[in-house]
Amino acid sequence: SSGINAEYGGLSAHPSAFIRPSPSRGHLGGVARATNDAIQLCEAAGYDIIIVETVGAGQSEIAVANMTDLFTLLIPPGSGDELQGIKKGIVEVADMVIVTKADGNLKTAARLAKTEYSRALRLLRSHSDDSWTPFVMTVSSLSGEGLGEVWEEMCEYKQGKVANGQFLERRRRQRLTWLWGHVQDYLLDTLTCDPHVKELMARLEQNVLSGRVMPGAAAKEILTTFLNR
Repeated sequence: SSGINAEYGGLSAHPSAFIRPSPSRGHLGGVARATNDAIQLCEAAGYDIIIVETVGAGQSEIAVANMTDLFTLLIPPGSGDELQGIKKGIVEVADMVIVTKADGNLKTAARLAKTEYSRALRLLRSHSDDSWTPFVMTVSSLSGEGLGEVWEEMCEYKQGKVANGQFLERRRRQRLTWLWGHVQDYLLDTLTCDPHVKELMARLEQNVLSGRVMPGAAAKEILTTFLNR
């Protein structure tokens, strides 16, 4: 699309690159499922470097952390209050943190953000049994400064994980996560498409909203109806 071409510039026209958006299918689970399937297809097609980009901060980032080999958090430099907006759950699963826009008037702010996030990571990951200590680095897409160092760090990360067996072990754990994720998605899709359940859901949702029925009781009634249909 024109939006993708504008965002990625020359990369979108590179003959060895393939860029595509992931359709949501109406919910987060659809995004994650479609993206995970796309990753596997790209690997099967021979692409050796696959980058998954998310927007915003929340559940989608945690889902992507469960389908990638290296999860990187990109943050812009702020006004010195970087930690006020820190997403603890995301930072805890990040393998690398990159402070962007480290150029011009924002270079000093980027260095400050790097220091603040480095401290935060030491606190958040102090009890982790992972042998990898996440790095915080600064880059400038405008000048290209720092990009080479980031790539070297990523390659070192992979080499270390392959050497100690954690690379393949992470992928094995991810496959189990997606096994049960698919089961949950398919069950929910089947349940919500059932005409008897849909009719019941509409009534129970109103009762839950009004406080006449507790959520747990409503859920049990929905499942009982679905299983006995």
